[in-house]
Amino acid sequence: MSQTPFLLKGARFGVKFSQTPVLECGLWEGLKDHNVNMRMGETAEKLGKKCGISREDADRVALRSQQRWADAHKRGVFKDEIVGVPIKVKGKEVLFNTDEHPKPNTTAEQLAKLASVFERNGTVTAGNASGVNDGAGAIVLASEEALTKHNLKPLARIVGYSSVGVDPTIMGIGPVPAIQAVLKKTGLTLNDIDVIEVNEAFATQFAACEKELGLDPAKTNVNGGAVALGHRMS
Repeated sequence: MSQTPFLLKGARFGVKFSQTPVLECGLWEGLKDHNVNMRMGETAEKLGKKCGISREDADRVALRSQQRWADAHKRGVFKDEIVGVPIKVKGKEVLFNTDEHPKPNTTAEQLAKLASVFERNGTVTAGNASGVNDGAGAIVLASEEALTKHNLKPLARIVGYSSVGVDPTIMGIGPVPAIQAVLKKTGLTLNDIDVIEVNEAFATQFAACEKELGLDPAKTNVNGGAVALGHRMS
């Protein structure tokens, strides 16, 4: 996300004399829905009001995300998932192999002191929203025939998926109808699922999904979510 290009609006065809073009980051343009003229954080605030999510609810989710990441990191959960990258720091080569965005020492008191970003006395703060981050990931998909041919043991099997559209002014509620749709399609219930992951674009948004679906916190985002790890758009 730090590699997002900057924009000079009007520079393609020139600007009028004495008018200074404004340099803008393309990232912020991408995080605003111009059809409804709302930034993503504003949609989270609207969703929070609709679902009765308080600032305390959001901060509680954020703290849990940080604590769970810290615990998973100590247990080496991410060790086999991360490929270290050699980088130079002060002339010395260092193996960069630990996510730098998580803040494992976060406390409830620290979160409570942060100002809301999008609304006065709102629920979204810098501490309970997923951060601007860089990252990459990869996964190999294979057919059953390919597994047999190459004698491979799969990590998992995809049994169903769904894609659902929602009101863009409360876009973060999308996981709710999507999960409901895939459960109906597969004939499963939430009780049949051992581990659940839901994106934490904003803790407010996640709390709304958790509440609407009746998710069990003990088996949801068990190793921390995007509030700790950073925005998944990275």
